[in-house]
Amino acid sequence: MKLLRSALASVVLLAIAGGPATAQEPSSDEWSATVEAAKGQTVYFNAWGGSQNINDYIQWVADEVSERYDITLEHVKLEDTANAVAQVLAEKAAGRNEDGGIDLIWINGENFASMKEQGLLADGFATDLPNWSLVDADNPSVTTDFTVPTDGRESPWGGAKFVFFTDPARFGDLDTMPRTADELLQWAKDHPGRFSYPAPPDFMGSSFLKQILSEKIADPSLLQEPVDEAKFEEAARPLWDYLDALQPVLWRSGRDYPQNYPAMKQLLADGELGIIFAFNPAEASSAIANFELPDTVRSFVFPGGTLGNTHFVAIPYNSGSKPAAKVVADFLLSPEAQLRKERPEIWGDPTVLDMEKLEPADRQAFEAIDRGVATLGPDELGPVLPEPHPSWMTRIEEEWKARYGS
Repeated sequence: MKLLRSALASVVLLAIAGGPATAQEPSSDEWSATVEAAKGQTVYFNAWGGSQNINDYIQWVADEVSERYDITLEHVKLEDTANAVAQVLAEKAAGRNEDGGIDLIWINGENFASMKEQGLLADGFATDLPNWSLVDADNPSVTTDFTVPTDGRESPWGGAKFVFFTDPARFGDLDTMPRTADELLQWAKDHPGRFSYPAPPDFMGSSFLKQILSEKIADPSLLQEPVDEAKFEEAARPLWDYLDALQPVLWRSGRDYPQNYPAMKQLLADGELGIIFAFNPAEASSAIANFELPDTVRSFVFPGGTLGNTHFVAIPYNSGSKPAAKVVADFLLSPEAQLRKERPEIWGDPTVLDMEKLEPADRQAFEAIDRGVATLGPDELGPVLPEPHPSWMTRIEEEWKARYGS
């Protein structure tokens, strides 16, 4: 029955995507040995569990690696990736240097920087994966994570670009939507109670703060270096001035905040919020396809640029299932898995693969994806603002809590 289900899934994939997409086969004796060692191993994959479509995709991956490689993939659903980092750190402090409780972790930004600095990651593995040869390695966000070199210690999984969503049927034509942070503030004042953001340290809430800071800071180059405490107060003042002006016109007058992105999405669906945001250009189309948002919702960006980055998977230094974790990471990079992930009705997460490196049939399958009416094309997404050094996120989260937390 499992073989039949897998075969039927492949037929559906071909019918929807327009062509075949196959995983790279291991070619070296060393990789063949890795695949052999992975058989029968269990991989505890710690990944955010707040989105059903992502959870469903990870379950599909689990079914596939079980069928193909005899690997058991257990999705440990996280509310905050920092909890997984803390677990590995506690294991290291306790001397548990083998057979740790986490084998693979969905990660980027400050959590990667923290794990790398504290020696919590396995030696570089990503560039040795067979499917690394298909990755768009010319994209600097694939080899540096929030300015920190990855050194092969995490494998790219998907792309991200900060995008706003609104429902023109309720809140006006896209031409009337804000085009800068200052225009967003004015829109919020003109539509009191119709805008908000999750309270940091929620990832999306912190990302909003970084977007505003990246636009308002006098010297953006400061964000590419670790925070200089002597300069922090002056550098960050435009952010706090902005948030002070925004606070009174937020949803619920800023007395409460949406818990996370799914909560924001529901508030947009209910008409309580007029503008929300996500870190996935296809998120609105995905939500429409899954009947979570009305089909009148559309995307927009700031022409001057929005934040962009890559998200990754990494292997903790004390994983007892490193061979299986590597095999899973490689499968996540396969054209088949990347193609499925990019389909908006599945997830809509942009690929990290270089289309020029793919076989013609796989390239055609990606080109055939219907990304949905609410997804902006690559030429419409605008410039990418680089992510600040991870220390900036930590510092502004601390300051935000002191100023606005309760």
